[in-house]
Amino acid sequence: MSSFIIEGNSRLSGDIYPQGAKNEALQIICAVLLTPEKVEVHNIPDILDIRNLILLLQKMGVKTERLSNEACSFQADSINIDYIYSEEYARNAASLRGSVLMVGPLLGRFGKAVLPQAGGDKIGRRRLDTHLTGLLALGAELNPGSQHHTYEITASRLTGKYMLLDEASVTGTANIIMAAVFAEGVTTIYNAACEPYIQQLSEMLNGMGAKIRGIGSNLLTIEGVKALHGTKHTILPDMIEVGSFIGMAAMTGSEITIKNTAYDKLGIIPESFRRLGIGLEKKGDDIYIPAQDKYQIETFMDGSIMTIADAPWPGLTPDLLSVMLVVATQAEGSVLIHQKMFESRLFFVDKLIDMGAQIILCDPHRATVIGLGNRQKLRCAKMVSPDIRAGIALLIAAMSANGTSRIDNIEQIDRGYQHIDERLNRLGARISRENAL
Repeated sequence: MSSFIIEGNSRLSGDIYPQGAKNEALQIICAVLLTPEKVEVHNIPDILDIRNLILLLQKMGVKTERLSNEACSFQADSINIDYIYSEEYARNAASLRGSVLMVGPLLGRFGKAVLPQAGGDKIGRRRLDTHLTGLLALGAELNPGSQHHTYEITASRLTGKYMLLDEASVTGTANIIMAAVFAEGVTTIYNAACEPYIQQLSEMLNGMGAKIRGIGSNLLTIEGVKALHGTKHTILPDMIEVGSFIGMAAMTGSEITIKNTAYDKLGIIPESFRRLGIGLEKKGDDIYIPAQDKYQIETFMDGSIMTIADAPWPGLTPDLLSVMLVVATQAEGSVLIHQKMFESRLFFVDKLIDMGAQIILCDPHRATVIGLGNRQKLRCAKMVSPDIRAGIALLIAAMSANGTSRIDNIEQIDRGYQHIDERLNRLGARISRENAL
């Protein structure tokens, strides 16, 4: 288990470029399974989850060629489909949450897939009902797999159908789309997720010959086709990393510029940080954050306490609530953070309380933060990263705290943030890495 040692009270300065979007990359890289032709993908983040996914595809027979540090070509023209029934596949896929996105492409193109009990963050239940009900509606069958904790999904023929999803699941929508592009007839998906990453996936598939309409809305219509061809695709900048850098600048009183943010794809993220009192300015496609000694949380128009909650797009992504919560601890004023989707994601606040933050954990989904502003700095602490987003929030807290902090289990942070210590150190942070023996 590796660790970060963080010297607090560091001010950052300079420009930083966000990595390619992790959540989009997982979808896009799985989509290469839909064609035997070459697919070229650019702006791939160099993070643990993506490296593990590419390795899993290689073991299945996907040919990969590294074109640059951030680009790779994939060709799935000689897939060993029997590999998905192996114990090795079950073990490797179960350790990677993103492997669930292989189910739709495999089912659509080969008529069979194996669904392991996927791993990833320990943030509460992350049910797969939406994935399965959508695929079953297209004509798939589900049976217990030959390996422990797996399901085999088969379909001799997929047929388009109207479906109303029980939740606007991003990965569920992506899986259904990737299977439905080969379904006979027309598939209509209502209450579909419409995040920019789903839009990107749909545009890429259309570039490969799919026929998807309604992109950007929650009503998608997919006319099935017989085959898809190769394409080139560029992944968006990671909006979660953009938000993390905004929060980091505010907490450390730093002046930084976040470059090439795809600002028009950020939705309400910038405005949500402004509600916490953070000054930020759009400069072309960049975001400039000036150094601020203090920032004041807004109230609602009637004077009631500000509430920040996650919601399906175009609402606020749940992946940023951990960052916004830690940023609020050093603001002036109070805010209620309401994490609706995952019941364990706020449990890391006990570490912030140990550091001197004033937080009331109301229940598994809600926490009230009383911002102390400059009246009380956070104290250094020894912590363990429970998941990707809590990990980056704890790193932000440690960078602003008095003294030297330690964060263990930083493999969780590495799963989602590319060389984060090296990139921040170039801006003036003081983070050292202790690798596990």
